[in-house]
Amino acid sequence: MDDVDPSLHASSLAFVEELYLTYLEDPDEVPETWRRYFADLPGNGALGRTSFGPTFKRRSLFDPGGTRAAASTIDSHTDASTADAELTQRLDRLIRNFRVRAHRVADLNPLGPRNHVIPEIDPAYYGFTEADMGKPVLATTFANAKTVGDVIAALRETYTRAIGVQFMHIDDLEVRKWLQARMERSRNRIELPRDTQLRILTKLTDAVMFEEFIQKKFVGAKSFSLEGGESLIPLLDLALEKAGSQGVRDVVIGMAHRGRLNVLANIMGKHPRAIFREFEDKDPELHRGRGDVKYHLGYSNDWVTQAGDTIHMSLAFNPSHLEFVNPVAMGRVRAKQDRVGDVEREQGLVVLIHGDAAFIGEGVVQETLNMSELAGYEVGGALHVIVNNQIGFTTGLDQGRSTTYASDVAKMLQSPIFHVNGEDPEAVAQVIELAMDFRHAFKRDVVVDMYCYRRWGHNEGDEPSFTQPAMYGRIRKRPTVREEYLERLLTLGGVTRAEADAITEARRQQLEQELTAARGQEFKPHYSAFEGRWQAFKGGRDADIPDVPTAIAPDVAERVLRALVTLPEGFTPNPKIVRFLQQREQMATGDRALDWATGEALALGSLLLDGHRVRLTGQDTERGTFSQRHSVLHDHLTGERFVPLTQVAVAPAVFDVHNSPLSEQGALGFEYGYSLDWPDGLVAWEAQFGDFVNTAQVIIDQFLASGEEKWQRLSGLVLLLPHGFEGAGPEHSSARLERFLQLCADDNMQVAYPTTPANYAHLLRRQVLRPWRKPLVVMTPKSLLRLPAATSPLSDFTEGRFERIIDDPSVDAASVRKVLMCSGKVYYDLAAAREETGRSDVAILRLEQIYPLDDDHVASALARFGADVPVVWVQEEPANMGAWSFLRVRWGDRVAGRAFSRVSRPASPTPATGSASSHKIEQAELLKAAFEETT
Repeated sequence: MDDVDPSLHASSLAFVEELYLTYLEDPDEVPETWRRYFADLPGNGALGRTSFGPTFKRRSLFDPGGTRAAASTIDSHTDASTADAELTQRLDRLIRNFRVRAHRVADLNPLGPRNHVIPEIDPAYYGFTEADMGKPVLATTFANAKTVGDVIAALRETYTRAIGVQFMHIDDLEVRKWLQARMERSRNRIELPRDTQLRILTKLTDAVMFEEFIQKKFVGAKSFSLEGGESLIPLLDLALEKAGSQGVRDVVIGMAHRGRLNVLANIMGKHPRAIFREFEDKDPELHRGRGDVKYHLGYSNDWVTQAGDTIHMSLAFNPSHLEFVNPVAMGRVRAKQDRVGDVEREQGLVVLIHGDAAFIGEGVVQETLNMSELAGYEVGGALHVIVNNQIGFTTGLDQGRSTTYASDVAKMLQSPIFHVNGEDPEAVAQVIELAMDFRHAFKRDVVVDMYCYRRWGHNEGDEPSFTQPAMYGRIRKRPTVREEYLERLLTLGGVTRAEADAITEARRQQLEQELTAARGQEFKPHYSAFEGRWQAFKGGRDADIPDVPTAIAPDVAERVLRALVTLPEGFTPNPKIVRFLQQREQMATGDRALDWATGEALALGSLLLDGHRVRLTGQDTERGTFSQRHSVLHDHLTGERFVPLTQVAVAPAVFDVHNSPLSEQGALGFEYGYSLDWPDGLVAWEAQFGDFVNTAQVIIDQFLASGEEKWQRLSGLVLLLPHGFEGAGPEHSSARLERFLQLCADDNMQVAYPTTPANYAHLLRRQVLRPWRKPLVVMTPKSLLRLPAATSPLSDFTEGRFERIIDDPSVDAASVRKVLMCSGKVYYDLAAAREETGRSDVAILRLEQIYPLDDDHVASALARFGADVPVVWVQEEPANMGAWSFLRVRWGDRVAGRAFSRVSRPASPTPATGSASSHKIEQAELLKAAFEETT
């Protein structure tokens, strides 16, 4: 090889071997002369690429069949070229370690000097001296870097100024190369035109003046200000502008309370007068027993970019429970994308704004990140922005995390993490430009960790120097980021003092005018709700919205049931599924009563035929925890998937069924968010066992149960919770029915425990066909899935509607001496015991819907029995669980004028025994007590 100096000797073979292996991984990573040399080696025609990415045939330079001849060529090289090659090797190692480790010494923290020492990025570590700085180098990704000194300077500019980047954990070489090229060619700096600099200054002015105005006008009021992190406002402004140019048409923002009012005013476009009115708190009658604090409220508006693109923005309502809004916002964006058929996930963007302590501390963050690239949950990548105040309430970094960065949990993804000094607005601009382009190019989450500080305590009345005196001593001395940026622009001549003063004065006057309007008698607060697609749906009282017919037309039922057993040509079902399919075929012909899973499938299929989207997710939901559903069939030979119900979906309906990851709070939060933007379909989440739903208690308490009362936001989400005492132990028996009932008030949600497949099917259909949108919590069966008695004839589906109370037609009312009232599975145990004992004087009424509960309806069901016939509530759950406490508080010791008492297991701190034998004893005692004579 003529252009490789023939002076390398055998002592350099190890170096050349390493260089050759690097060439095999990525030819662009070695100098051009060596690249040409290696390409000419015998046998390198085997080097190739496939559709699955780069694949290489590795060969040692010393393999007998390949390149031992290279050794003789190398032996003839000169000592001078050896030195050049070794210098290149040392420089390559330095470059790589800058990419891997230099973020640790970047100038990120506005409060303190850089004090980290990383030997691997010190040129001296590799033997570089001042004499090496002028030596020429071959082409690199750094523009105009022609010497060793140029490359080192470029590395420092790119990776150790106000931006530090973690990206070398990404496995995909092409992604790493994309990031390297984008950062290294520009030295990780963006050249901003004057109008953009002026826009950033304006947004910083807006942010600073808004906070200062509130501090002066509402002294002592909590606002959870953004002060110290004001660069968030120009960051979001630039992100939205970029999103518009990338075809995004819907943005959902999720964030906690810190800085929320500033975002509402300066990004979302909420009139400051509305915010000031909330500070004034002059409308107490509007909020008695309802509403929420001003820094939890959401808002929707349109953003028109400078290029004229319109983006609809929504700031999601959020409780104080940090980070739980994340999956909610993700679900909303997914629904918006599905609505417009955006299968490429390009038209919706979720922006999640985090605090540093919460991002690393709350497990729901990991759950949300884990969902980001799953088929049932992906949204094309979220933009995560950590407003890094370097503190959590009063907890410092040494007590708040075991990791180097607050963002380290995000390294679970194949995505970059951009750390940036929030007091360098132009570095922030570079990072958000790069982050948005990365997300658009690769459809993955991306994280921006913006280092800043919290100027005040956790709230404005808190004294932070009690616990962080040194930190807050430094903070008190710092000017605002707006002042520092203005000085920089004045120095550069990018703006004049007169222009800056004019911006400030205009904002001050605007805020004064808004405050005057807020305090005026004519001001009327307006809260948007039930707009857009929600106009056709209602909340409020159950009694105001009549039930609707839910019967399924016979021809529709036949079509759906036939579809369940119609397989594609050549599809080979699992042999164990064949009998299951044969039974369903008998159900389709009316020769066999429908079991629970088939009744459910009939309900879903009938909704799909009507054009309603059905989304069903949960752990193992495709097959069903109890191998009952089989909504997705897998070819026994090829593994190919087939979803029978897709055959009946009529556009725009889609049957969207997915197994969820092993998550409750993240998965349930996602579905709640989805339901907020899809009121006209059935959105259901299923727990593997109902016992596990308490892992998602925050979503249930703070969103599902209270969203209407706090935020005037409705949801029709359905929770399917397997429940029932069958000897499976304390963690596989109870969905904690009592906890849902404790949350029930003002008809805020529905709780049902149906006993027949047909009534369950009518319940699901009612949830969609009735325009009343409230969450529906269903206690679903386990053993009843295969109990012959728990089936329904096809006629029960094609006639009638959902029955809130099921009467007992098997008894003569005149001879009844006791009425047992129950819900769910225990009915079948009671019915069997009655049959066994011949107690025809006992009626069994089934309370299918426990809430909302109409007392007149209950009285009507009892009216056919004698006035002195006692009513006994029977439940499997212990006395302190189940529905008993709820009913006792409501009815006391008499229901509809009749004595009212209970039969149950004794009160217990745990739902059920862990012994199957003990369970049988307890169940026998329960049934015996139910049929004992009432004294």
